[in-house]
Amino acid sequence: MLKINTQSEWIARAQAVLPAGGFGNFDPGIIIARGEGSRVWDEDGAEYIDYLIGSGPMLLGHGHPEVIEAVLEQLPKGMTFFANNSKGVELAEAIVDAVPCCEQVRFVASGGEADMYAIRLARAYTGRTKILKFEGGYHGMSAEAQMSLAPSREVNFPQAVPDSAGIPDGVAEQVLIAPFNDLEAVSNLLDEHDDIAAIMVEPLQRIVPPLPGYLQGLRDLCDKHNVLLIFDEIVTGFRLAYGGAQERYGVTPDICTLGKITGGGFPLAALGANAEIMQHFDKSRVGADGWLMQLGTLSGNPVASVAGLKTMEILRRDGTYDRLRETGRALQQMQSDALQQVGIAHRICGDETLFDIYFTNGPCRDYRSAKHDDPQRNATYNATLRAHGVFKAPGKLYPSLAITDVDLEQTRDAVQRAVASIC
Repeated sequence: MLKINTQSEWIARAQAVLPAGGFGNFDPGIIIARGEGSRVWDEDGAEYIDYLIGSGPMLLGHGHPEVIEAVLEQLPKGMTFFANNSKGVELAEAIVDAVPCCEQVRFVASGGEADMYAIRLARAYTGRTKILKFEGGYHGMSAEAQMSLAPSREVNFPQAVPDSAGIPDGVAEQVLIAPFNDLEAVSNLLDEHDDIAAIMVEPLQRIVPPLPGYLQGLRDLCDKHNVLLIFDEIVTGFRLAYGGAQERYGVTPDICTLGKITGGGFPLAALGANAEIMQHFDKSRVGADGWLMQLGTLSGNPVASVAGLKTMEILRRDGTYDRLRETGRALQQMQSDALQQVGIAHRICGDETLFDIYFTNGPCRDYRSAKHDDPQRNATYNATLRAHGVFKAPGKLYPSLAITDVDLEQTRDAVQRAVASIC
């Protein structure tokens, strides 16, 4: 069999068998061959400092030796069972200990599944049908989640705009859209609609942070109107703090979803809430009419569970989050300093553990304001970073605990070149 050696050959093969030549996640013009620590290599052998880190899961870096050891110990004992296993139970216990809103959890294989079930759970518990979400908020691939995720046209709130073909018109009638960071808009919608089951929100919406008091304001409004508050912590869980955004911002939702870091790099996600809400997964307690059926072939997979357990153990060690934030501050500062020196308007938007740059003088408080004045400038900036060994998404930079001082110096050099490319 002919051995494929070059990236261009792999790209051609992908184009033949994959729609748009890719998995649907990232630029199909790059094929990653391997990752180790803070670095990844493409099929041509080009080396990059990895600030994409699998879109967030690899907080410890690639191939962390303790995680690999735990996985290799589990593999000969069994890879999946479709039955309860002790490692999955241990991981559930660790999540309950870490996350304020969780008394019980259910496992799934992806964050999108977790978000879908969280919406369904809120409806089962409240008996109501409508979901309030925020323009630009990402909650997976369900029909409800694909409402006003990235609308290309601005419409009046609370109209929902589907972002995908194949979604029935009736779905939009069950989803209300509000601008992020606007409590008055949310309050007005809750006053006008008495059939809202839940408000679903990313506590850090993509990279847009909540204004002071905003999340607590949502909590208070939900309590006032007997509406559930869902935190989508697929990204923020175990990243912003060990207890996620709930710990970082001091606000506890009714339901949360977790993923990415939770599985230590393997396919695993979860949703959790108090025991009263979670009883809807138990037919013996709520009966057939109140039962929420949920199953999945790989839910609670023991290999993913041991990877998650070891990752969480490492994250609990003293100074871990201080180091992560120190790395994030260094990455923010080097870019801001370089851009200020040449007078390029910009905003660093996000948290030290997850952020990026908007090339704008304007505010970054919601989907409509968090934009580049010149999108091409951002495209050039990111392309230059990649050309000089920095691998990241066009709109996010994920620091990891694997980043070294050498990585930071190389990144600083790439940033200087990227800034020069847009002057």
